[in-house]
Amino acid sequence: MCADVDVPTAHAPRGAAPTLLRTLAAVDVRLFEAVADRHWPGGDRVLPRLSRAANHGVLWFAVAGGLAACGTPGARRAAAHGVASLALASATINTFAKRSVRRPRPLLDAVPLVRRLKRQPVTTSFPSGHAASAAAFATGVVLESPRWGVAVVPLAGAVALSRIYTGVHYPSDVLVGAALGAGAAFAVRGGMAVRRSARRPAAGREEDG
Repeated sequence: MCADVDVPTAHAPRGAAPTLLRTLAAVDVRLFEAVADRHWPGGDRVLPRLSRAANHGVLWFAVAGGLAACGTPGARRAAAHGVASLALASATINTFAKRSVRRPRPLLDAVPLVRRLKRQPVTTSFPSGHAASAAAFATGVVLESPRWGVAVVPLAGAVALSRIYTGVHYPSDVLVGAALGAGAAFAVRGGMAVRRSARRPAAGREEDG
């Protein structure tokens, strides 16, 4: 009888993790469907185009070129940090993250036809590479120039949102991708700080000699 078995409390909730994952997945689907059901003025025209413009980082390279053309040292540093962060985020997503979690793309049944991308992605869904690139570039810009970041962050947010709006990603794909992208920008910042500190002693030795 079950009443005669002494089960330690620490081992009782063995099904807790799968249950939690199922719950989170269900919430993810409900949020995805809520976005699909909501009509945002101008969204059907603007967001799909914005999503396509960010393919392969083209949008961010264009923004970086605009920043560099401004000619100020702060804008050039922001552009360089943003591009380096984007490169690291893209490499991480495409070589490790997407291969580790092979999540299928969302079903498009709930997404209005006008929002759907003409060419659907063929890679796995988790995490969002577009969101990672957008967050990486925007965070890199902010870390170098908060003033330019004010202009770039809303654009990055719109790109991330467009991936849910067009039906190619679940919200969690976008959130995790954005977190990885921001992390890449901070990693690049740390690497730049190490290189700067390494140059100072070398410069000092040359002066002493």
